[in-house]
Amino acid sequence: METQARRGPFWEMVAGRMAPPPAAETLGWELLSIDPDQGTIEVAFQASERFVNPVGVIQGGFLAAMLDDTLGPALVATLPEGQFAPTLDLHVQFLRPARPGRLVGRGRVVRRGSQVCFMSGELLGPDGEPVAVATATAQIRATRQA
Repeated sequence: METQARRGPFWEMVAGRMAPPPAAETLGWELLSIDPDQGTIEVAFQASERFVNPVGVIQGGFLAAMLDDTLGPALVATLPEGQFAPTLDLHVQFLRPARPGRLVGRGRVVRRGSQVCFMSGELLGPDGEPVAVATATAQIRATRQA
């Protein structure tokens, strides 16, 4: 994975020069592959036993967070240094229960405008079948310089 020409906090994290955000660490976020030119990403998460609800499946809020942490980086990886893209809207559909273990998120930028972007993705269970899908809207903004 070529990251030499890319700059910014996301790429610093990918290169191991910056720690991942605490939320990503909590979710067990791991980059599997990324193509910033295509706006696609594949990441893995470790769905902990700490994420289960009373019936023993992963609580939906954690699945939504995993999808947000899939779609957001798909877009952020396409941005030049000095920009970020907070999520404005995240719509998640839960397809079936997810159990603790490794889940894989696949995301893509569907359309990127100058200020507003649309993404979509899915979260796959260990059997490769989707457990949840999502669409999101984000707004490109300049980072504030101190």
